[in-house]
Amino acid sequence: MGRRTTTFGRIIHTGVLYFVRNAWLAIAAMAIMVITLTIILFSIIVNATFSNTVAQITDKIDISVYLKDSTTQVQTDEFLAGIRKQPNVETVTHLDKAAALQVFMQQNVGNDQLLQAVTETDNPLPATIKIKPVDLNKMDDIRAYVTQDKWQALQSDPMSDNGERRATIDKITHATNILREAGIIAVAVLALISVLIIFNTIQMAIFNRRDELQIMRLLGATTWYIRGPFVVETIIYGVLSAIVSVLLINALFVTASSSLQATSFGLLDIGYSQDYFQKYYWQLLSMQLMLGILIGAASSIIATRRYLKFKTPKKQ
Repeated sequence: MGRRTTTFGRIIHTGVLYFVRNAWLAIAAMAIMVITLTIILFSIIVNATFSNTVAQITDKIDISVYLKDSTTQVQTDEFLAGIRKQPNVETVTHLDKAAALQVFMQQNVGNDQLLQAVTETDNPLPATIKIKPVDLNKMDDIRAYVTQDKWQALQSDPMSDNGERRATIDKITHATNILREAGIIAVAVLALISVLIIFNTIQMAIFNRRDELQIMRLLGATTWYIRGPFVVETIIYGVLSAIVSVLLINALFVTASSSLQATSFGLLDIGYSQDYFQKYYWQLLSMQLMLGILIGAASSIIATRRYLKFKTPKKQ
């Protein structure tokens, strides 16, 4: 056990020395890895932010049905019971005229002229039924039910379904899909470039140490004792690249919130993005470290298998 620990320690130590010696060669590989990991991290945060925005808007979408003042309580109860039986209905809220007026006044706090005009006349607002759907894509089923002739006769105005919010959701969903697809393509291309650069770095390192490595082999060093330091070296690439990528994203949010004093950028809610980043900081950092180590170690293992080959004497 002690011998294995000593050997492992020597591999780690040698790997660190290789990294220091190849610092200039490592810069190119690390730069591409930093860009790759930064895009991955940014894509995750953007996707979470857009999902939160869609959820907030979706929560505010409902169908409003306005009832005539002549509608009786029996008719209203029958209408409400029928709506609640629809499979795509999540909740149904009935506001009588007084409650509808109260909600209207709360929504227009600060608009003194409008509130004064409303209070100076008899309550002009109709009783309202608010219907929250389960699936926004199946709102036509609810529309078809409430627009039946029997129920249409009870309504004072055409129903409202927040169509402008639905359009906003469609825009955000479309933007999310485009960013996701672009992110996948960019990550795939940059990851491939990272692997190729690491291949080239390892190849040059092996070439520069070919005599030293051959002597180690002749002295009885195992294949993994020779290959191990190269793997450790590229793992260091991955660890440092992951840390830098997280620091870059953190600097981006700090700059946006302090220097630019921005709370949003287009459809992107910077405030929520920053909160999400801070809340899941350690999870995101761990994920970046694992990805960086995986890219570095896998690339090094493949590269050493290809370029680090020794001739083994044939048995007589």
